[in-house]
Amino acid sequence: MSRIAARLERLPFARPHRRLLLMGGLGYTFDGLDAAIVAFVLPALTALWSLTSVETGVLASANFIGYFVGAFCAGNFGDLIGRRRVMMSALAIFCLASLVTAFATSWSMFFWWRILAGMGTGAESAIVAPFLSEFVASRYRGRFIGALAGFFSFGFLGAALLGRAMVPAGPWGWRAAIVVTALPIVMLLWWRRALPESPRWLETRGRIQEAEAIVERFEQSIEQELGRPLPPPAAETQAPRPVSRGTLFSNLRALWSRQLARITAMTWLAWLSITFCYYSFFSWIPSLMVKNGLTITKSFNYSIAIYAAQVPGYYSAAFFNERFGRQATISVYMILGGVSALALSLTHSNFWIMVAGVCLSFFMNGTYAGLYAYTPELFPTQVRATGMGVASAIGRIGAISAPIIVGYVFPLAGFAGVFGISTIILLAGAISVVVLGVRTRGKSLEEIAAEELGAKQEPVGV
Repeated sequence: MSRIAARLERLPFARPHRRLLLMGGLGYTFDGLDAAIVAFVLPALTALWSLTSVETGVLASANFIGYFVGAFCAGNFGDLIGRRRVMMSALAIFCLASLVTAFATSWSMFFWWRILAGMGTGAESAIVAPFLSEFVASRYRGRFIGALAGFFSFGFLGAALLGRAMVPAGPWGWRAAIVVTALPIVMLLWWRRALPESPRWLETRGRIQEAEAIVERFEQSIEQELGRPLPPPAAETQAPRPVSRGTLFSNLRALWSRQLARITAMTWLAWLSITFCYYSFFSWIPSLMVKNGLTITKSFNYSIAIYAAQVPGYYSAAFFNERFGRQATISVYMILGGVSALALSLTHSNFWIMVAGVCLSFFMNGTYAGLYAYTPELFPTQVRATGMGVASAIGRIGAISAPIIVGYVFPLAGFAGVFGISTIILLAGAISVVVLGVRTRGKSLEEIAAEELGAKQEPVGV
């Protein structure tokens, strides 16, 4: 372990970490708010521009297309030019594109600017977790990143309230709702100006003095808060081995190197399965329920209950990340999410539909709290953002394909068939985490890279 890492590992959770959590978390809140508000805006756009069902579906997919591109690019550029620069650029792109969509005069204009906004959202979502995980000691990291991801739930809940209050208020309602989702980003951009670059990333680039200056500011702030000096870092430290600056293609190749191929396969399977099933369930539940003669899913109370269940889902998983480990948390939440989906497909009373829907939302979103914590820590620093960004982008393929595949499966296999197939995919994702994953709880990022991946002997990304 290098001296920079040793100094970070000994830091208690204090004010600088809480500030990072709030800065990153608010970004995730606005990401969730922007992603979820589209569902409430689409009916107004369909009526305004007399859209066909195909055109409405294309608009709904715009965000996912942008997310795929943004997540993929953010991961790669985060390793090449720095995490902070990518995060700030993503936030600025998202803010500008969202504001423009609020004044769109045609569905095609709305579509293209939504793709651009989705690129900003995808980039922000993919870069924040690996970025901030590099500031936090191993004993807090799982809980910290799980709690960070939990801010998504506040955005989804806010979108339900905003969509209910503003979109039906008049012909301008949908425009006002989008403006409200974008304007707070300006404040967040201003606040984040003082956010430092990751010391661990700076260290891999040979910028040791910059990394030490950032760590020293953290140490001084924490010592001032505690009112006492910090203990010295671990004595047995070593200077980091020089690594190549890497290129876009060398970093992508590194994901499938001998050391990382198993980890890459596992993260891709996990992200693809959970995201496919998430959007299979939640994009089709209302339609499938109505086809079966049930209408509760059209009620505002049902929407609020589903969104509200995300909050304890995320934060319970954040707790279990540290208590039982990431693999156990992810796999158990995936399996229980599948059980909830099957229960939802078999019940026929409004009360049990509500219960099963709340459980489904709780466990599916809790799975994301585990994955956001687990994925970045599996990859060495020089390809950490690339590993996270590409895995997140692969997950978006599931989001794009899920509504289409379900649309084909339902006429053939029916309501239970859709949920049954999705549950099998979810189970496959859980098995991949258990079988192909590695233990990370209680280990520093450097220990994971050295002990589990062998990165100490043969650097990746060169």
